[in-house]
Amino acid sequence: IKKSNSDREVKVLVRHMGMSIFKAQRIIDQIRGRSYEETLMILEFIPYRAAYPILKLIYSAAANANHNMGLNKADLFISKVEANRSTITKKLRPRARGRSYPIKRPMCHITIVLKEKSKSFLDQ
Repeated sequence: IKKSNSDREVKVLVRHMGMSIFKAQRIIDQIRGRSYEETLMILEFIPYRAAYPILKLIYSAAANANHNMGLNKADLFISKVEANRSTITKKLRPRARGRSYPIKRPMCHITIVLKEKSKSFLDQ
């Protein structure tokens, strides 16, 4: 959590989230720059399974902003969202004739920054 008088923001980082970076980016691109309430509406009705963990993350970030910094949830917007590559979990699946087949599960790191809308932006 970064505190400054002019620019109050909340930064949330989830490491090793169990989804591919491409699945996360498909959802992240649709919520970047939107308000908190609009983001919740989009994520609630989007038909992708990867939207639910991102919805929980944004909901948690807004709750932290409200509780720790006293920000109003209605005044928040998503200023920065990014997904970065993480490790790949590797497992082996047994196959016929004593052979094995590798299973690779990619993971990602997701960073979300919520900022408070400025007063001049709210008055317009």
